[in-house]
Amino acid sequence: MNDTNGLVSGILSVADVFNIYAILLLILGGFFIWALTVALNNGSKRLMEKIPARRFLILQISTLTTFALYIFGTIGLVVGVLQPPQELLFAAAGSIAVALGFALKDVVASLVAGILLLFDRPFRVGDRVSFGDTYGEIVSIGLRTVRLVTLDDNLVTIPNSRFITDVVSSGNAGELDMMVVTDFNLALDADLATAQTLIEEVVVTSRYAYLKKPVSFTLEEIEVAHTLAIRLRTKAYVLDVRYEKAFQSDIVLRGTALLQKHSIARPKPVLS
Repeated sequence: MNDTNGLVSGILSVADVFNIYAILLLILGGFFIWALTVALNNGSKRLMEKIPARRFLILQISTLTTFALYIFGTIGLVVGVLQPPQELLFAAAGSIAVALGFALKDVVASLVAGILLLFDRPFRVGDRVSFGDTYGEIVSIGLRTVRLVTLDDNLVTIPNSRFITDVVSSGNAGELDMMVVTDFNLALDADLATAQTLIEEVVVTSRYAYLKKPVSFTLEEIEVAHTLAIRLRTKAYVLDVRYEKAFQSDIVLRGTALLQKHSIARPKPVLS
């Protein structure tokens, strides 16, 4: 009899908490949180267009604020509207934890990983990163996934948990500028000093170059098409990561033309 009365009392407690008025407030509150985050993202996009030099900072603040709105807004909404009894709150939390642990293991792992990424910050919104065979710019760090846009303009979605266990490299680490590496293959008997001078001239006169950081060169003997050659590697910084490929294309186009103009020998493949 006591067990039956306890069950009835529990059902009535749950019914008191989840009444029509409370459910309506939850729906309205959830819509408000969603609308607020959408407005925040739209506002940050307009602000980035007006202040492009602070694009990364704006994206990072927007991401942090979105995280806070979703996490604390949802907790505050549930507790504030439902105002559940302490016993029901503990029981619900335990049940949810068990259910999530078994049924949503991967999702929970991604949620926890998203929080870790927020504080550990191995990369930031706006960074150019390499993850496995994927290379692109981080456009959002969400509660469950990270989205990046490749140089072919494909949107790639990766679960947060992957970034905790796999290796990821960031090309600019939160900075607007980034090193761009460009290679030129020269013949063994080429005038290397002249070639380096010509390529340096191309780099420093490029409209995409960030000249507050040094331009450097390395020379290495390699094999190209079954013949030995000298690889002239140029390391220079682009003023904005969005111009990475435009900068590299500019160096290759004008550099190749100058090398041809000054008759700098290039490697010739050995015909079998």
